[in-house]
Amino acid sequence: MEREAERYLQLNARLIERLRFEALYRGGSKERVLQVLRGYQNRDGGFGHAMEPDLRGPSSQPEPVEVAFWILDELDAFDDPMVAAACDYLVSITTKDGGVPFVLPSVSEAPHAPWWEPEDDPPGSLIPTASITGLLHKHGVRHPWLESATSFCWSAIAGIEETTPYYARAIVTFLDLVDDRERADAEFARLKEAILATVTMDPFAEGEAHFPLDFAPAPLRRLSLFSDETLAEHLDALVRLQTPEGGWEPNFPMWTPLVRHEWGGYLTVATLKTFRAYGRPTT
Repeated sequence: MEREAERYLQLNARLIERLRFEALYRGGSKERVLQVLRGYQNRDGGFGHAMEPDLRGPSSQPEPVEVAFWILDELDAFDDPMVAAACDYLVSITTKDGGVPFVLPSVSEAPHAPWWEPEDDPPGSLIPTASITGLLHKHGVRHPWLESATSFCWSAIAGIEETTPYYARAIVTFLDLVDDRERADAEFARLKEAILATVTMDPFAEGEAHFPLDFAPAPLRRLSLFSDETLAEHLDALVRLQTPEGGWEPNFPMWTPLVRHEWGGYLTVATLKTFRAYGRPTT
């Protein structure tokens, strides 16, 4: 499985995914991954340059910060100066409600997927504010932005009764990682059924589906969302879903050919990490 995935990455993936694989599975240099990641960071501290493959432009956007932070998380590198610089950028785009927008109007300056449509004066959004905030809490980062962002997340989550898959995934990340456990556990108990309503339990469902392992790509630290049996079923299915080329490919719309390769590389590394996180062999 791992050898086939390595070849798939060599043939299809971005440099950063190839180096991530090397660092995670071949004893490669984490510093080389960080060097490449720095190339995606702009002078304002944000990230662009297709860090998030569906946002092709060079300018900074909120969501690529989350993508970059997940990579820093896997490298245990939240002490890198990129983090403080990114938080300074987030301060600069934070709305009056304390969150950062889903997407900024500057997205219109370059090609982008059709679902990244901006508003003229966008409000704060749990995507990506909640996941970014959760990761900062996980790593004990102290920055002025975090207090207002955390308050925004609590307020936005408190107003939710029903939700959608991407929002549910962001909420799970925040509630699993935030420091205030009493409040997090209470909100999770209130929202658990609404979150589960967004999950596709059939591991071989076609189309744009969101499976248990999308919500818990590694065992959740504090929340209990899925049974061990459910997770095992979906891990078994992932083995069977490896393509003949050796990778795992996206199940969401591909709006231009290049992003299939870029997302395929990203998801292949993510899938290998999930097997490792759950103690499944990949060799």
